[in-house]
Amino acid sequence: MRSKLLIVALGAGLTACNTADVPREGMTAVHVPVVSTTNYVFDAAAPSGALAPGEAARLDSWFRALDVRYGDTVFVDGFDGGPARAQVADVAGNYGLLVSPGAPITAGQPLPGTVRIVVSRNAATVPGCPDWSGVSQPNFQNQSPTNFGCSVNAALAAQVANPQDLVHGQEGTGVADARTATRPVNLYRTTPPSGTKGLEALSTKESK
Repeated sequence: MRSKLLIVALGAGLTACNTADVPREGMTAVHVPVVSTTNYVFDAAAPSGALAPGEAARLDSWFRALDVRYGDTVFVDGFDGGPARAQVADVAGNYGLLVSPGAPITAGQPLPGTVRIVVSRNAATVPGCPDWSGVSQPNFQNQSPTNFGCSVNAALAAQVANPQDLVHGQEGTGVADARTATRPVNLYRTTPPSGTKGLEALSTKESK
């Protein structure tokens, strides 16, 4: 069966702001990260609920073409896809991903004898940055500059491993490990500053 590839752009998790209408008093940044979600859809033949021969290999090639990685979410949707779900989980496991329960709403629906694999990918951006629309001086109302927050939030959006964490974060496991909590503190305390390497120790006292 011919596979279908659909790209469905969902609405942003956070809405962008119109900086012209937002008061700029205080320390709250006007420009904040906006998280958007895109769903990639792959329909695979699955007679009797199991993937047809060769479909797992095609799915693996599709995953490689998408460059699936941490932060992506994999779903399986279908009328009778129990065995196929396990087969998709085996392929996704090669990329360090698990199959999540449920499935997002996509265009159309899987036909009988097929399963739909959905890869949901999030992206974080900061619209409107840089913003030099306002002058920094004079500033008689003591407002923050229009570009305030752009560099910090743009760096956060670029570096976050899973952009969805900016929306609701990660749920705790309920298990506390003191070693995990103290490891970054110990690393900070025991690692010498990189700027001190190769420098001579000089005294500030004047020699007589």
